[in-house]
Amino acid sequence: MEIPIVTTDVVIVGSGLAGCAAAREIKKSGKDVIVLTKLHPLRSHSGAAQGGVNAALSDDDDVELHMFDTVKGSDYLADQDAVELMCSKAPETIRWIEHMGAAFSRREDGRIAQRPFGGQSKPRACFAKDRTGLTLLQTIYEQAHREGVAFWDEWYVADILYKNGKAYGVVAFNLRDLKPTIFNAKAVMFATGGYARAFKINSNAHANTGDGLSIFARHGLPLEDMEFVQFHPSGLAGSGILISEAARGEGGRLYNSLGERFMEKYAPEKMELAPRDVVARAIMNEIREGRGVGPDKMAVYLDLTHLGEAKIMERLPELRDLAITFLGQDMVKEPIMITVTAHYSMGGIPVDINGHVKQAPNKLTEGLYAAGECACVSVHGANRLGANSLLEALFFGRHVGQNIVEDLEKGIEFQPAAGSEANTMLEEIEFIMTNNGTEKTAKLRQELQDTMFENCGVFRTEESLKKQKEILKELRNRFRNIRIDDKSKTFNTDLQEAIELGHMLDYASFIVEGAIARKESRGAHYREDYPNRDDENFLKHTYAYMDEEGNISLEYGDVVLGKFEPQERKY
Repeated sequence: MEIPIVTTDVVIVGSGLAGCAAAREIKKSGKDVIVLTKLHPLRSHSGAAQGGVNAALSDDDDVELHMFDTVKGSDYLADQDAVELMCSKAPETIRWIEHMGAAFSRREDGRIAQRPFGGQSKPRACFAKDRTGLTLLQTIYEQAHREGVAFWDEWYVADILYKNGKAYGVVAFNLRDLKPTIFNAKAVMFATGGYARAFKINSNAHANTGDGLSIFARHGLPLEDMEFVQFHPSGLAGSGILISEAARGEGGRLYNSLGERFMEKYAPEKMELAPRDVVARAIMNEIREGRGVGPDKMAVYLDLTHLGEAKIMERLPELRDLAITFLGQDMVKEPIMITVTAHYSMGGIPVDINGHVKQAPNKLTEGLYAAGECACVSVHGANRLGANSLLEALFFGRHVGQNIVEDLEKGIEFQPAAGSEANTMLEEIEFIMTNNGTEKTAKLRQELQDTMFENCGVFRTEESLKKQKEILKELRNRFRNIRIDDKSKTFNTDLQEAIELGHMLDYASFIVEGAIARKESRGAHYREDYPNRDDENFLKHTYAYMDEEGNISLEYGDVVLGKFEPQERKY
């Protein structure tokens, strides 16, 4: 089969905030760029972010306080040079996107409105009602399109071209008809989002299957700090659909089945506005001790009725619609049922402060970049502060795009690709299309999600993690016996979901292995058998590698410290 080869300066995989922001900067500089995406760009998961984007704009706030809140929220695992860069550029980033047309909610005096979020010393989250991510995504997509960025949507990237520490393109197929194409470029950037779909209850879009991370891992590249998965305190009971922290920022209160405002026990000063890891553990503790609500007692109440209909309709209209649609509960009239939901990935593809992908803790690749949630520049450490994710995606997307342009102008040599380099992808497709086993994708995925939530969720132990390790081994073996029913080449979602499941099984092993080795509790990683933070042994980043048999090995890298010395974290 002759494989078409498309050449360009830069190929970007993923079209959320980070991908679009980078693409705009690259195209604006005069370079050619192609964005490949499984979805239409405006369906990217960035658009699901509701509550806000942080920047120290108000008179009583400052950049250093934003930095401190971020580092403290991270449980001191964040790299402080990256945190300083992001926080110091946050006000400029807000002005940049505002001047391109982002319509933020306003105060009466005309300034951008800001609301409180968990773990923050000041109201700092700039917002557009409860549709902030969608507002930002629409703005940056429009501006990238206006610059002439080429978006190739409904293309599935299945492999990278990577040899001897250098990347020079990707291999993809068209979801419409399975036709393969090689995209040969001087530089490659991944902005493929998070990976919480590995958990039963999660807030992520169906597309968030961690493909990018697994593709890197299959080439022997490391993944960093994968054990740190954030569980958001407020997903709708049953489905896990996100109810933004904005609800608690506007004054929402949490109650158990006894009518107790239980956060008084866990974070008496910050109450419902403690950081997400603290509130999520408090909710799960109430549920585990029998004080949950709902038919299965697996939820607690979030009460907003005291805010009144006018404020809810002004600030939280989408959240109200979601609760009515999926639970039949109107937050204007009654408390709604919420529970914790797997939400965000602090770990991912290790990068330096300018987005260059690392092939070891102190060694960079050439021509390979990552930004947004799939990347680990480590501004979030062990626990992300609410409203810092949109900031990270927007700022680092733009910043990495600018650095790609600089690197291109310094001279990245173009390495021609050969058609045979699509063989790995073609063999993967052939295996899934023709294998006549007995296992079904949906059943294996459900078992993966159920057991990851149970054994590697909010609370973890050595026993539960080792049990999950064995379950993953079994699921990987059963995956080799898979069979799909759809053998056609037209929008074959059976095939796509099977490929995605293979990726999910890969990166789930990284989460579990990192969690087994980290014998401490820090941020979102809570070990009941090691309940305390251990700076002496674990103030360090995890780098994990996968061999051809799927075995994971670990090494560790230094945390970049700075002006904020690690101290006990109290709220």
